[in-house]
Amino acid sequence: MWDYSKPCVGGDQHFDHYWYKDVTQVTTVKQMLRESTEKYPDNPAFWVKAARGSEYKSISYTLLQQDVYALGGKLLEMGLGGHRIAVMGQNSYEWIVSYLAVICGAGLVVPIDKELSGPEIENLLRAADCHTIFCTKNECKKLKGIDLIENLIVMEFYGDRTDASEKPVPSGMDLPKFAALFEQEVKVYEWRALLAEAEAGDFAQIEIDPDALAVILFTSGTTGNPKGVCLSNRNIMTNIIDVCKIAHILPTDKTLSMLPIHHTYECTLGMLLVLYRGASTAFCEGLKYISKNMKEAHNTVIIVVPRILEVVYGRITKGIEESGKAKLFGRMTKVSRGLWKHGIDLRRKFFKSVLDELGGELRIVVTGAAALAPNICRAFEDLGIIVLQGYGMTECTPLISGTPMSADAERYRKAGSVGVPVSTGEIRIEDPDESGIGEVCFRGPNVMLGYYNMPEETAEVMEPDGWMHTGDLGFLDNEGWLTLTGRKKNIIVTKNGENVYPEEIEDLINKHPFVTECMVFPYIDRTGDTPEEMVGVQIYPDKAAIKEALGTEPSYEELSERFKEIVREINQQMPVFKRIRFVHVRKEDFVRTTTLKIKRQDNMM
Repeated sequence: MWDYSKPCVGGDQHFDHYWYKDVTQVTTVKQMLRESTEKYPDNPAFWVKAARGSEYKSISYTLLQQDVYALGGKLLEMGLGGHRIAVMGQNSYEWIVSYLAVICGAGLVVPIDKELSGPEIENLLRAADCHTIFCTKNECKKLKGIDLIENLIVMEFYGDRTDASEKPVPSGMDLPKFAALFEQEVKVYEWRALLAEAEAGDFAQIEIDPDALAVILFTSGTTGNPKGVCLSNRNIMTNIIDVCKIAHILPTDKTLSMLPIHHTYECTLGMLLVLYRGASTAFCEGLKYISKNMKEAHNTVIIVVPRILEVVYGRITKGIEESGKAKLFGRMTKVSRGLWKHGIDLRRKFFKSVLDELGGELRIVVTGAAALAPNICRAFEDLGIIVLQGYGMTECTPLISGTPMSADAERYRKAGSVGVPVSTGEIRIEDPDESGIGEVCFRGPNVMLGYYNMPEETAEVMEPDGWMHTGDLGFLDNEGWLTLTGRKKNIIVTKNGENVYPEEIEDLINKHPFVTECMVFPYIDRTGDTPEEMVGVQIYPDKAAIKEALGTEPSYEELSERFKEIVREINQQMPVFKRIRFVHVRKEDFVRTTTLKIKRQDNMM
């Protein structure tokens, strides 16, 4: 166990030096875009489709910078310089150009989750004092009746222009239809029309203060008084450079964007990091098209949440079983592991047919936002795919720690750990118990400036000397690798004062093939004279797996009895105080965030 009398400090001792010797120190997103365009002018920056189902076409760095500068110049011409400007909608080239135009000199950008309701969107716009919004046209109807919007810029979802010498062609959309959404007078513009008439002007010469507020990014809590995380350009670029020491992204790499683009995980790591390295991004057409788009894009990197990786893993194993080659696959895996252990790596040759189903070129999976089951991590590593797990939060832009790409043996052996602190940061464990578990605290230049206009809430999580209280629980091993055990606020305290960590029990239950996902929670039993808090679990069953195994689809009552028996067996593996005493089988999936995490409070019983 780590010596908790001192923090675990990040630094180059955790990482191999050879691959990031070409990493340059930049402090603003605008500087990053300019330098990447100078280095890689003709490289693809993005891959877009003119229509759903068509072929991917590339957009160069030269065209990207040209569009960003032109749109930025147009925003200044419209009198919006220095304004708070929101960007909302589906993952697209138009979204990222709009975001970049604002952060590179036009004003202060406010990314908005497109899945929110109209009242929730209005709440965030009001909190940020934001009167201008970019919005993809399918989401505009959610803005109906929001009286503080003064400027609406309607974005198309698909891109069809790949030549820097071309001007975009306006689609001629019915702008009065969008203006009719509002009772007040709103200036409505078409994104393509603005770009068609735009000139960069003096936009390129605008100097950016790297330490000034650049982004207000709201956390998932949108009711009441929402928390807006304030980030600077330096926050963002420091974290991107730190990630380059964990993951070796090449200019030839291509990612597939599938997570919500407004989220800091996708925006910072899935977009800006890729641009910093001169690599490219293809836009996924939707979660049900992941396999199809991977085969079309031949992407080498994906940045995902564990839930997506679990789905992909399930499809792989199902395909192997249906082919009748499960035993052969198992034997090949054992042989491959033995050879790899002795320095002979034939994984990608052994499992070429499986890799071809993932596009054939996939070499790195980056996963974060929730815990990844160790068996799934090892399964992808067995195929010859590097799995890098990260841990972070919006308030840290986001990355706090990661599993180094260079540490093959450690990653495999410590699957389940979220790695070591980023190079410029440090981690300490607050008030560790006898097992070394305590609250994870982090300090580094990627920590937010604070919550927007909320000094008291900021003081609750940030100490004067820069330490950020994450609210997560975990421990450090003697080599400085962090393992998370749960959320501080999720702890269930039994009547005997014992601490139960829900995530630990969930890991056990989720391993069962009949379980899609579960949530352990404090259940209040009110059947006796005195209400008693006990450990409960809600289980969302994998109905397809159950039907395949049993040959029939059991009734809800039969399912309930079967899962109670499964839980009784799992209880025998745990101390008495951790045992589950209430089991509920869900008929519908859990309420989830846009990154597919379970919303605990919204699923309580």
